[in-house]
Amino acid sequence: MRFLDSNIFIYAFYRPRRQLTTLEKAMKDSSKRIINDIENGKESVVTTVVHLSEMVNILKHSFTVKQLGEIVTGLIMLDNVEVLGIGKNEYFAATELGQEFGLDSNDALAVEVMQSKGLAEIYSFDKMFEKIEGIARLPVV
Repeated sequence: MRFLDSNIFIYAFYRPRRQLTTLEKAMKDSSKRIINDIENGKESVVTTVVHLSEMVNILKHSFTVKQLGEIVTGLIMLDNVEVLGIGKNEYFAATELGQEFGLDSNDALAVEVMQSKGLAEIYSFDKMFEKIEGIARLPVV
């Protein structure tokens, strides 16, 4: 099982209004493959409602409410996708961890969840995860 960061959703689904750079296209293609593997049951992942919310806040500019609802519902309904609820105490702990590692609260939350679940790999394009001991970032693009 791997942690699934919000930017994988965003790169997979976002509809840019400009032509993508070569790197952005590679990131989009990798994200689509990851999401496809998840949808086909080839990958098991965990994420949080916070990370889903990040995705929704970005993608709401490219999708109708109905389309966005279908994306979120489709992911939540998959047996191989675990979506964790986050309460005040978990988010507070993540914020403190973020200050220690120089991460924003949401990225620190991913680290906190990974540590609590014994996960060593994260699907993300945020290179700052590479600075956290015991965490491997995938894909390396």
